[in-house]
Amino acid sequence: MEKQELIPHLFRTEYRKIVSVLCRRFGFDQMETAEDITSDTFLAAAQTWSFHGVPPNPTAWLYNVAKNKAKNHLQRNTVFESKVLPEVQISHSKFHELDIDLSPQNINDSQLQMMFAICHPAIPPEAQIGLSLRILCGFGIDEIAEAFLTNKETINKRLFRAKEKIRNEKLKIELPNPAEIDERLENVLTTIYLLFSEGYYSVSQNQTLRKDLCFEAMRLCNMLIENTSTNKPPVNALLSLMCFHASRFEARLSENGEHILYDDQDVSLWNADLISKGAYFLKCAATGNILSKYHIEASIAYWSTQKNDTKEKWENVLQLYNRLLQVAYSPIAALNRTFALSKANSKAEAIVEAEKLKLTDNQFYFTLLGELYTGIDQEKAKSNFEMALSLARTPTDKQAIQKKLDQLQQQCLLSKGKHS
Repeated sequence: MEKQELIPHLFRTEYRKIVSVLCRRFGFDQMETAEDITSDTFLAAAQTWSFHGVPPNPTAWLYNVAKNKAKNHLQRNTVFESKVLPEVQISHSKFHELDIDLSPQNINDSQLQMMFAICHPAIPPEAQIGLSLRILCGFGIDEIAEAFLTNKETINKRLFRAKEKIRNEKLKIELPNPAEIDERLENVLTTIYLLFSEGYYSVSQNQTLRKDLCFEAMRLCNMLIENTSTNKPPVNALLSLMCFHASRFEARLSENGEHILYDDQDVSLWNADLISKGAYFLKCAATGNILSKYHIEASIAYWSTQKNDTKEKWENVLQLYNRLLQVAYSPIAALNRTFALSKANSKAEAIVEAEKLKLTDNQFYFTLLGELYTGIDQEKAKSNFEMALSLARTPTDKQAIQKKLDQLQQQCLLSKGKHS
């Protein structure tokens, strides 16, 4: 890949690192200042590099400019002059210690601490993932707005209110004490889980799958595992779950970007390395006496990577879904359970359970019923697929459902031909 093609990825990667370090240096309440300095740094890069070319070490260039801009800010900032400067003047030599540490270790520590600060209970849940996308992942406001299916103004207001809450609560960028880590960790994992879920089934940028969001979630989760104080069983279980799902990325989409259902996927495209990593992290998660929803979902995802379509496989999946609904009930989990039920027992039994859910505003509900009725009642299969088509939100979903309708129509014509 040419160096010029790497610039957008470089900017996003280094943006999140520099913002996290500067926030930690200035204080969480000066997040906007950290963002402004970082944005100015990348603006300077865009202007300079367009005339003089990309420097031999672009990352070092960005860090050096960011450091200088941050130092200039500290020197002219009124807060610095009124509160810090008098103390510094006592010993002039201390002034040179006020540096911006952009070492790899400090970058990792800053991002980890920022993750816990963003997921503080005082910050509204809907703002936590927005701030995570912005600060920890380097996503622009436009991208966040698309991910939430809303406009830039709404996202800006949401982030502004979150930052106001940060200032009012005087939140600090630091890891909670050991007694609080488990409580705060739940919010952190929820944010990572939602980030991965948005990427795994995306409705933004007309994409069914956004690998960039998924891999960002995996990166954040891996950071938790690399720190001894946050390397907990649920964290390993979540990373295991994401590895198993990511292993089937290449099989989930056709060359035209259409969504390929599980039964129709080419198993030769499944990533064996990610499946192996998923199994490793699932084994790491099997310590202690905590059974989180991530443990169960990871176990379900494990069975989804087993190529043999056996009754034993689906009986295990069905039992895991039964347990999941006890631990953390959700309508979508209940819907997915009916698919496992159709495989383990019968389509007829699954139809009865599925129709009890009455998820009449969900396209997947009607898509599943269409699948279940196929071969049993073609008219009902057709009507359910048509309902799913009317609720589909992306072009790729509509194409996949229309393909099912076309196949169903073809089956009906062949059946009529045989009986004529």
